[in-house]
Formats: sequence, C-alpha cells, structure tokens
Amino acid sequence: MSADFPMFALSEEHRAVREAVRDLCDAKVAPFAADVDEHARYPEEAAAALLAADFHAPHVPEEYGGAGADALATVIVIEEVARACASSSLIPAVNKLGSLPVQLAGSEDLKKKYLGALARGEGGFSYCLSEPDAGSDAVGMKTRAVRDGDTYVLNGVKRWITNAGVSEFYTVMAVTDPDKRSKGISAFVVEKGDEGVSFGAPEKKLGIKGSPTREVYLDDVRIPADRMIGAEGTGFETAMRTLDHTRVTIAAQAVGIAQGALDYALGYAAERKQFGTPISDFQGLQFLLADMGMRVEAARQMTYAAAGKSERGDSDLTFFGAAAKCFASDVAMEVTTNAVQVLGGYGYTRDYPVERMMRDAKITQIYEGTNQVQRIVIARQLLAGIQSQL
Repeated sequence: MSADFPMFALSEEHRAVREAVRDLCDAKVAPFAADVDEHARYPEEAAAALLAADFHAPHVPEEYGGAGADALATVIVIEEVARACASSSLIPAVNKLGSLPVQLAGSEDLKKKYLGALARGEGGFSYCLSEPDAGSDAVGMKTRAVRDGDTYVLNGVKRWITNAGVSEFYTVMAVTDPDKRSKGISAFVVEKGDEGVSFGAPEKKLGIKGSPTREVYLDDVRIPADRMIGAEGTGFETAMRTLDHTRVTIAAQAVGIAQGALDYALGYAAERKQFGTPISDFQGLQFLLADMGMRVEAARQMTYAAAGKSERGDSDLTFFGAAAKCFASDVAMEVTTNAVQVLGGYGYTRDYPVERMMRDAKITQIYEGTNQVQRIVIARQLLAGIQSQL
C-alpha cells in the first residue's frame, strides 16, 4: 500500500479549487440562499462574488481570457455552489451550457469575441434549444433562420430558457432547411440587444426560483451570417455534443444539492434530542443516513469519472454523461426527500433549508433531457456495445 497512489484521488489543485469555492460560498452565497428562494430573485450577491473570483465561467480557456479550468474543476465549482444555493450554481453551469457550442464548433473570431466577453464578465450565456412543441423531440423545432445576403433572419419562440433576460448572449438553434430534419438545423449566437429579441414573464417554478426561466421571442431578428456556429446544418450535432458534456455539470449540481441536504441532516440528527438522547443514536435513523451517504458518494464518483471523460473527449462520454446525470439527479431527489424526513415536521417548513433543497433537486431530473430520455440514451449506448473502459 502507498499513500501516494494517484488513482481515484483529487489532485492538490482540484482540492484547492474545492476549498476556495467552499469558503467563498459559505461567506457570500449561502447567507442569501433562503432570501433568493423566498423572493424568487436573481442571486446578485452570488453573481458578483463568483465573477470577482473568476468562478462565474471557469471553463473558458485561458487564451480567451478565462480561468482555463478543466472539466473536473468546473464540476467541483458547480457542485460546491449548488451545495450552498442551487439557483446560484446555474450561473457557472448555464454559462458553460450556453457558450460550449461556440467553444466546440465556433470560428476563431466567434470564440475571441464571445468567450472573451463571457470571461470578462460582460454578460452571461444561455442556451436556446427547447420550444413549446419541441421539448424532448428537439428535432421538431419550428424556429426558422432564413438567409438574406450576408445576414440571417430568425423567427420563433424558445421555451424553458434558463437565465433568460439576465444573460447577454444566447446560443439559438434554428431550422435553416426544413427538408433535412436534424441536418437542417443550424446554431447561431444571438445578443440580448439585437432588434426583435424579447422575453416572456418569468415562470412560476417549484424550485431554483432565483434563476429566471423565460420564453425567448425572436421576431425578425437579423444577425450577421458570421454569427453562425460551425457550418450550416451542423447545429443539431453541436447541440447534442454540447449536452454530452454539460449533462455532467447537471450531475455536479445534483451532487451538490444532495451533499448540502446530507450535511444539514447529519448536523440536525446529532443535535436533536428525543427520549433523552440525540436522534442520531437510533439505529433506524442511522440506516437512513447511511443510505444517503452511500448514494451521494456513488453519485460523486460517477460524476467525477464522467468529468474526466468529458475533458479527454472519450468515446464513451455519451453513456457516462447520461448515466451520471440520471443517477446523480435521482440520488438528489431521494436524499433531499430523506433529509426532510430526518427533520420531521421542521423539515417541512421554510425555516429550515432542506425543503428548498428538495424542491430544487426535482429539476435536475428534468432539464437537459429528462431521466427517461437519459435511460433511452444509456440503453442505446449499451446495445451498441459501449460500456465503461475504466
């Protein structure tokens, strides 16, 4: 045996990232989480703190002015922010989701302009794929982009857009050739200030209330042709490649929410007394806590493994991204629900944070592809002979 065995252990640099983000969140994110949820307001305090520490979009490469964090470091950032406030964790998570198509497929000029602006804090980046009649069936989208000289004119409606109205930049998927189905979809960068861009009212949601979710309306939005991401007709492929990577960040968010709930439940169980003894002495409750701890750790290990595959671009990333997102989000829902049970009646009140965590956890089973869709993806990968190569 050797204490220096490097496998399945975070590097010193990754441990330092965790410590730095946790300290920041304990001081500048967690104290505002309840108020952000209660008033369904954007977490301005967290946004300012994350920007000042360069954690608002840590994935942006150094050559574009970013921190250059690898996929695992980015996952750790999102996990730690989610542990304190799930709504706030959508700042780094959605900035990656919205900008990754540019990073994966954009021209060098597009990368310099928009990744640079994101790194400098000039605006966030959102991702516009879903529509009122095209959720899981994204190929059924109706938003159109019509070429007109050296411009494209976009018309349509995008729904369920996270941080819409707050973000300055939007990756928009639109149909450029309706006869080609998925091969007729292209990706574009649209700016909040472009004429014809507007937003619906914020959705009234169960959880993640501090992160606005709105429809995005595109009414004769004329943009330069050089804002197309990649070649015409490659937008859907870019969208799916993006999700392979960013489903790992949703897994990280789920792990963070679950860890926050577990931490609070453990502290409560050690302090709360019934029948003259801490309830943590009761074996029935110990079994519940043990199951929670096992599941959180299993979800974390799968998420970190998937992050490694994302960074390397491994061929089994599609399987691992879907599996990590699906498993971790199911764990988050179970663990947060059990945390409420540990607190009993107190857990059911807004005076304690676990009910908020339970409400926040639910969305991780839904967005970036429902867990039913994830299971379809996983099964197809397995049937194609793709499994872990660890």
